Amino acid sequence: MNAPHHLPLQAPERSIGAILVDAGRIAPEDAERIFRVQRERGLRFGDAARELRLLSEDDIAYALARQFDYPYVVRGTSAISETVVAAYQPFSPEVEALRGLRTQLLLRCTGQLATRRRLAVVSPAGGDGRSWVAANLAVVFSQLGERTLLIDADLRKPVQHTLFGLDNATGLSSVLAGRSGNEAIRRIDGLLSLSVLPAGPQAPNPQELLSRPPFAALLERLGAQFDVVILDTPAAACGADAELIAARAGAAFMLARQDASSARDLARFGERLAGASVALVGAVLNAH
Repeated sequence: MNAPHHLPLQAPERSIGAILVDAGRIAPEDAERIFRVQRERGLRFGDAARELRLLSEDDIAYALARQFDYPYVVRGTSAISETVVAAYQPFSPEVEALRGLRTQLLLRCTGQLATRRRLAVVSPAGGDGRSWVAANLAVVFSQLGERTLLIDADLRKPVQHTLFGLDNATGLSSVLAGRSGNEAIRRIDGLLSLSVLPAGPQAPNPQELLSRPPFAALLERLGAQFDVVILDTPAAACGADAELIAARAGAAFMLARQDASSARDLARFGERLAGASVALVGAVLNAH
């Protein structure tokens, strides 16, 4: 995962007020009221609008996203679940923390991951938040301008198709079984740099599918097509799937759930990953 090669952020050319008036989210006279309070009190436009109760947080986020050409989805216009907060609330504290995680991964991803650009999200137990983190991390990477692919490699209890409002008739399982091709990869409307490969129909032999050469070959091919490939995985407690996926990816970061994860389980799983030659690029304590 090399340093990002997106275009530098440009200075905004249009004011937030003009963007919101043009979008019909605020009347011109109300924009003038906000401008007056902004000048008189030395406030930012959004803070003045909040004081006057003329704009919602969604309105302000919408304007900021448009002002800086930052990919963003408006509530009510997309099939993406609102739990994918990075798609809807790009300036919220939760998403700021995810961007911080993205930065740390970019700084730490050297060596093998720098050339292969693949990262598995893993954890020892169910309920640790792997799918939530994988989905939102994929969104924030795509918002950076990286061509990002999110693969739902949890062939046991997949959820990414639900989070992104996709059908699951084709996906990873059907690709590995030779019944589907690139058409199983879906572009996400509103997030132009993001694509998702759902898990596909439930297979009776997920571990076998993941351990066969076609999975490794698929990741090699997709690694050449995308800047970042993020893989959602089953809990390690469900079997050897997560280790297989992480080994094929070459790198992983581990989630621990606050007040729930066992330090012993985390250590044991980390040892198993190391034994499989997986580069563990970090660990995250998830309170979500």
